[in-house]
Amino acid sequence: MPLLVGLAILAFWLYCLFDAITTPDEETRNLPKLLWVIIVLLLPIAGGVFWLLLGRPSASGTPGTLPPGERRARREAPKGPEDDPDFLKDLERRLRDEE
Repeated sequence: MPLLVGLAILAFWLYCLFDAITTPDEETRNLPKLLWVIIVLLLPIAGGVFWLLLGRPSASGTPGTLPPGERRARREAPKGPEDDPDFLKDLERRLRDEE
C-alpha cells in the first residue's frame, strides 16, 4: 500500500512538473513560469497543488497575466500538409518534374 501511495505522489509530481515546463510563459498565472517550475520541483505535493489551482492557465483560455479587458487571440489549430494549398501545388510540381 505505501508503494502505491508513493507511485501516485510521483505520478502527480511528474504531471505537474511537465505541465508547468510545457506551459507557454505568457499563459502562466500569478507568478513567472520559472518560479512555478522551481516551486513544483522543491515542494512536490504542495507545489503541484498550488500550480494546478493558481498557476495553470485558466479553463477559459485567458491568462491571468493580461490586464483586465484585454483578451489574447485564440491560436489557430495546426494544419496538416494536405490542408496547405501551397504545399500541394509544390508537391504536384515536384512530381511532374520527376516524371
